[in-house]
Amino acid sequence: MAFVAVPAMAGDKHHQKKDIVSTAMSTGQHATLVAAIQAAELDETLRGSGPYTVFAPTDAAFEKLPPGAVDDLLKPENRDKLRALLLHHVVAGKVMSAQAMTMDSANTLHGTSLPLSARGGTLYVADATVTGADVYSSNGVIHVVDTVLMPPEI
Repeated sequence: MAFVAVPAMAGDKHHQKKDIVSTAMSTGQHATLVAAIQAAELDETLRGSGPYTVFAPTDAAFEKLPPGAVDDLLKPENRDKLRALLLHHVVAGKVMSAQAMTMDSANTLHGTSLPLSARGGTLYVADATVTGADVYSSNGVIHVVDTVLMPPEI
């Protein structure tokens, strides 16, 4: 299955005026991600000038985690762990899918490296499949992924 731009958003100038957090809020499939960004106190960062590339897990991706894992991560005492998890999904700079498909890896804001690969016209990030690519925002780009990317220490 090849990745595709999310139809109502890619190239839509209305959405290009929204920052990454606002764009994620408007997709209808990233409520858990937005709640996690807010709980980790990263919303101001991801609303900043960037640019950023975010590999954004869907709500369904978060549902694949073990029962109770999301609730546990959202607790205030786990803010550092949640920040690590989220920053493992963010790359500095605007990396469009065509560029990402030529790269072997991307360095995250968490200080980790995400392996990138392209097979059969589909972009993969570690074990995740990019199911929606090049969702534009005013401060970067979002690539929708079907799996939560776990940093090594979690």
